[in-house]
Amino acid sequence: MYKNIRAVVSSDFDAVNQFIIDQLYSDVALVESIGHYIIDAGGKRMRPVLVLLGAKSCGYEGDQHIALAAVIEFIHTATLLHDDVVDMSSMRRGRPTANEQWNNPSSVLVGDFIYSRAFQVLVSIGNMDIMKIIADTTNRIAEGEVLQLINKNNSGATQEGYMNVIRHKTAILFQAASECGAILAGANADQQKVLRDVGMHIGMAFQLIDDVLDYEGDAQTMGKNIGDDLAEGKPTLPLIYAMRNGTSEEATLLKSCIEGASNEGDKTIAEQQLQDVIAIIKRSGGLDYTRELAIAEADKAIALLGTLADSPFRQALVDMANLAVHRAS
Repeated sequence: MYKNIRAVVSSDFDAVNQFIIDQLYSDVALVESIGHYIIDAGGKRMRPVLVLLGAKSCGYEGDQHIALAAVIEFIHTATLLHDDVVDMSSMRRGRPTANEQWNNPSSVLVGDFIYSRAFQVLVSIGNMDIMKIIADTTNRIAEGEVLQLINKNNSGATQEGYMNVIRHKTAILFQAASECGAILAGANADQQKVLRDVGMHIGMAFQLIDDVLDYEGDAQTMGKNIGDDLAEGKPTLPLIYAMRNGTSEEATLLKSCIEGASNEGDKTIAEQQLQDVIAIIKRSGGLDYTRELAIAEADKAIALLGTLADSPFRQALVDMANLAVHRAS
């Protein structure tokens, strides 16, 4: 499905990838090495594609959407570099993380470089409305990361708190991507709001499914270990739901796993304990419940898209909403 989505903006997508490569130049060899390492790891590039589709669905005919899409991808990449240090992660997209391949200080500092390069490119675009949205979005992402850190090992985490974390940490960059594409195209206020809300709903659906896959996905397909969220002490929705709806004995076990997750980088979980946790989550309906919320978010995005003029780009956005929930990685 994703190949078909990208095919709608294939030449623009290729231009974004080339622009990203060109913008990773630095006189410091280590900056280029780590920058290329994480960019070359791939990924779906859903966020920059949202920029392209958001702009094109509103009739944009210029070329600044290429630079804007790269800005969004740079911000996402910088957050990954920082997240992997905070989470003490050793694997992403099927290969060692940058902090594992080099070290934590190098990963953090190159993340800072990529953040600053994003804002250099943003200045060259020269649209103050877009600059404000990107600046506010980056600030809120940082708040989301802190909220998640506060919730680490918190067995009393609530669904409301969880939804607030993923709205700040993940969905808001999807929102910024699609909204800024519309602004760049000179869309009217109603169209901008539609694209803003579409991005938020797709981002929420994406993260909800990410948290489902952490308990039922395939490690090789996802490129990371099953149960990483549990090992990191992150109370995501499947676990929160299971603690709320399982038996008292099950809730006690789940709470002890969350509270006992290591803060010292040891992310190994006894295989039997992990299988017990997964079984409880499935038995409680936690995965089904989380998936249902994701589908509801995608449906909201699709309904909003019905208000835009029909085009291949609008259809690709509908496909993006469906992809967010029907994926294996």
